[in-house]
Amino acid sequence: MRKDVDTLLERTTGGNHAGFAGTNIPAWLDLPDPKGFRPKRKYETIWISDVHLGTRGCNAEMLVDFLRSVECKTLYLVGDIVDGWRLRKGWYWPDAHNEVIRRILKMAHRGTRVVFVAGNHDEMLRDYAGLTFGGVELVLEAVHETLDGRRLLVTHGDAFDGVVLYARWLAFLGDKAYGALLRANIVFNAVRRKLKMPYWSLSAYMKKKVKNAVQYVCSYEEAVANEAISRGYDGVVCGHIHCAEIRQFGGITYYNDGDWVESCTALVEDLQGHIAIIDWIAETGGHTAEGVPAHHAEAAQREPAE
Repeated sequence: MRKDVDTLLERTTGGNHAGFAGTNIPAWLDLPDPKGFRPKRKYETIWISDVHLGTRGCNAEMLVDFLRSVECKTLYLVGDIVDGWRLRKGWYWPDAHNEVIRRILKMAHRGTRVVFVAGNHDEMLRDYAGLTFGGVELVLEAVHETLDGRRLLVTHGDAFDGVVLYARWLAFLGDKAYGALLRANIVFNAVRRKLKMPYWSLSAYMKKKVKNAVQYVCSYEEAVANEAISRGYDGVVCGHIHCAEIRQFGGITYYNDGDWVESCTALVEDLQGHIAIIDWIAETGGHTAEGVPAHHAEAAQREPAE
């Protein structure tokens, strides 16, 4: 595990990570933002997860665009930010993935509290829970208190996934199949573009079909919500299943912040304590401020007003 973390730091910082456990932040964090960039939105809290840096499916350009466009007091990284499962098989790390790391560290350097809740794909970081690297706190789970006084459990959520919990080999098999499906999705939509047809997510469609088929076996959302209820919380924030959602379960609120592979969504708490899902592709029309196209867009979802 230690070797995995050292390798990641070495390759993403060019060896310049000696001060990451303390306060000596490298100068490359202070590179200026592009001129004429869109005004920053101000939030109390932002949650993102399932970025899967180190994979070809990661929509890093859109995440960088989002992070450049916001300011917040607290940023939660709710697991699977780095895909250690894939990186062990072969190194894939383009400049855009480096820029995600730099942007997060820059936010921490400028005063944002950054809390990293390790997931199953970046489980190599779980051995370092309780430590701080470059201003980023590594934890196994966290408790967040909203501005309106609610206490939310923040957890990646893989512990409540029956497949991951009881059949780890099946989880790895599913991850391999999902990667193949994403690659097929790229080819599928390349053909659609040539035919002047709009984007249509084959991977999202198949995932929805599979999710509906196995819902009777393992209701992930109910399992997470029931854990929050049993521990006396007012709600729970998680990721893991790549499905952004806000739902009520037995008096508590279940929040899932989605992912940055298919949907490019984040969960945000505004300055009044209301929580909503931000669909960045839908809001930007599928383009970054520099004009980089995204994969696709879906409708935004917002928490019902109380």
